[in-house]
Amino acid sequence: MSTTERTGAEHLPPDPARWREVQDSADFAELRRRLRRFVFPMTGLFLVWYLVYVLLADYAHGFMSTRLFGNINIALVLGLLQFVSTFVITMLYVRYANRRIDPQAEKIRAQIEGADK
Repeated sequence: MSTTERTGAEHLPPDPARWREVQDSADFAELRRRLRRFVFPMTGLFLVWYLVYVLLADYAHGFMSTRLFGNINIALVLGLLQFVSTFVITMLYVRYANRRIDPQAEKIRAQIEGADK
């Protein structure tokens, strides 16, 4: 049964003390560690990639205006790669979350729901 289908007492959230207990648990700490292990490095990598693009666009006009073919230059290709990298990061995160984060979150959810019954 999904959370939107629940009614009555089943739909009530755990009490604040239970939430604190879960938040202080080793399982929750592991969940946060797994999330941070992906998010922080990937965010740093993307910000560096974006900053390099901006700096090249601002200070390396000759390089960025180098034509590759037709009217396509390096700046256009790198700009489009910014979008591609966003989709790649999203796909990597979904795969990582499905394998490493979601199982841990389900384990915690089962513990919470099992304790409330």
